[in-house]
Amino acid sequence: MAVTESVAEGTYGGPRAVHEGILRRQSARESAARTYARALPIVPVRARGLTIEGADGRRYLDCLSGAGTLALGHNHPVVLEAIRRVLDSGAPLSVLDLATPVKDAFITELFRTLPPGLADRARVQFCGPAGTDAVEAAFKLVRTATGRTGMLAFTGAYHGMTSGALAASGGAGDVRVARLPYPQDYRCPFGIGGPRGAELAARWTESLLDDPKSGVPLPAGMIMEPVQGEGGVIPAPDDWLRRMRQITAERSIPLIADEIQTGVGRTGAFWGVGHSGVTPDVMVLSKAIGGSLPLAVVVYRDDLDVWQPGAHAGTFRGNQLAMAAGTATLAHVRENGLAERAAALGSRMLSQLRQLQAEFPCVGDIRGRGLMIGVELVNPEGETTGPGEDPTTGDDRVVMNGLEPLRTPRPADPELAAAVQRECLHRGLIVELGGRHDGVVRLLPPLTISDEQAAAVLDRLADAVAAAARQRQDHGRRDRQHDSPARHTG
Repeated sequence: MAVTESVAEGTYGGPRAVHEGILRRQSARESAARTYARALPIVPVRARGLTIEGADGRRYLDCLSGAGTLALGHNHPVVLEAIRRVLDSGAPLSVLDLATPVKDAFITELFRTLPPGLADRARVQFCGPAGTDAVEAAFKLVRTATGRTGMLAFTGAYHGMTSGALAASGGAGDVRVARLPYPQDYRCPFGIGGPRGAELAARWTESLLDDPKSGVPLPAGMIMEPVQGEGGVIPAPDDWLRRMRQITAERSIPLIADEIQTGVGRTGAFWGVGHSGVTPDVMVLSKAIGGSLPLAVVVYRDDLDVWQPGAHAGTFRGNQLAMAAGTATLAHVRENGLAERAAALGSRMLSQLRQLQAEFPCVGDIRGRGLMIGVELVNPEGETTGPGEDPTTGDDRVVMNGLEPLRTPRPADPELAAAVQRECLHRGLIVELGGRHDGVVRLLPPLTISDEQAAAVLDRLADAVAAAARQRQDHGRRDRQHDSPARHTG
């Protein structure tokens, strides 16, 4: 009997016993490296669209979406039909790098969506099935093409979990990649934010590349995310991104756009670089392009195509089911204007969330692009970073010696963010955490989310923030009472 049937019929001690037994065995048998399972102790057995049903019979609204993989949500009919057609056709399911009708259809649809200036001269490399595999392949490609070895990446970046991708991510311990400042408003590395902060970030990049004593030789490439996801949902300013394109083009540095999470309509454009009109030299793609199945590719300019046969490969680069599911997903997003829908709905959701920011001091910042949204939780009573707050107004800005005011945001509060995540789960809402200190609650709903579902998500999130903030206040009140002189003297 299937697990889902046993849950439905209440066998093996009932749904709750099945749920707890599976979780107990997972804890006993799986690696300590597991992550989502720790914060989200659920056992999914059915799913459709935005909704997941657990083994315990509870239903959840899923705003994790496979870390952004499920552009159309769970088990979308067009995806299931595409998979069934391949299964029923008798076609081989894994073909290495051989040509097939399924692959040909996928490449045709993919090229139809690429940024202008790339599609007509693009090459595609199928590699291992994860996004980090595509990043590794892209690094290898530009190093081979340029004859150089160094890479440029940005603070706060996340590009995967293999060694080369980790070396270019923000949490690298052994630095082999030069780091550049990624502009942001709330925690601007220069304490300024806005266009001025982005301009300083661009000037720093130019200085690093042009200074013969900077210690950074001309690199093989620059990799960047149009919106930093794991870094805390930080959109790149469009003017700054165009400036990065200019800087790299003038110095013959291939620009690699990591669109693994931002692609396929997520940010309100089909590809995240579309907001700025930038055409990168290389794009690394995964997650949503496989329609919920493992698939990763590198797309790049034809003049970079200097591979020797067998120079880069991967056993599972010929996954026919993933290509069929991916073709269906890409076409459905394109034909139904889901990127434009994500832009409009995301804008409304951000506006409503900013009301939450005005109500709760612990909500430090609301930001995002399209249906890639972040809510940063801070400690409103904690000391500000930097010079401090204005003592007269309490604003998170101060003026230093009459110069430009410096932004000094409150410290991130990862414990409060984790509490909000738990409260969301209690209310049937699945969210992810990210950011520098895991202080950002992230929303990655499928592009098919309805207006009514979006309202339900925001209502549950607002309730969760209110509950977590109230618990924090009650805890602080008890601590103050415990420490008061009256309490000590009895």
